[in-house]
Amino acid sequence: MHHAPAIYRDVIGLLWLAWAVYWLISSVRIKAAVRRESLASRLAHVIPLLVGAVLIGARELPWLPLTLRLWPHSLTAYWIGLALLVAGLAFACWARVHLGRNWSGSVTVKEGHELIRSGPYAYVRHPIYTGLITAVLGTAIVSGTVRAALGLVIIALSLLGKLRTEEGFMRETFPGEYQRYSAEVPVLIPFTKPRQSAPH
Repeated sequence: MHHAPAIYRDVIGLLWLAWAVYWLISSVRIKAAVRRESLASRLAHVIPLLVGAVLIGARELPWLPLTLRLWPHSLTAYWIGLALLVAGLAFACWARVHLGRNWSGSVTVKEGHELIRSGPYAYVRHPIYTGLITAVLGTAIVSGTVRAALGLVIIALSLLGKLRTEEGFMRETFPGEYQRYSAEVPVLIPFTKPRQSAPH
């Protein structure tokens, strides 16, 4: 978003900053983990997320082809992107509220872990990822660059990989119950036919 007016960039950045602050504050009081993914599994999610974030958010990148535009700057693209960003972050925060102390940044099973089905979890099984992918899509639309599109793809693939790990944990922690939930509620896109992930 380097060539966009500064105020536009600032609004996008401040929205992501506000989300990050909320995420940090809400992560203070969470349940202790009784099982967690391996370090290798964790890094396989975190590293691509960081790469994607740099591609989208960095002011300058050395490789010129990454800075090429996919469409010209316009207020239409800005407002569409901003709307998706706000809706995505709001949806993710709504999910975070309902997840409560069961939340974790890595794939874990908590003490007294609960299968949450309220709020956005009644519409999709992984609403935080739905929200974040929507928010990143909005940010990429505002940017309109090759690097932002590439960052979106990398982040989405990273979250899909993490999702599959989580699904495996949930099926083992809630045998039968999670299979029924998977048959009733879609993975990421509300109001679509549920598509169960392959068992792990």
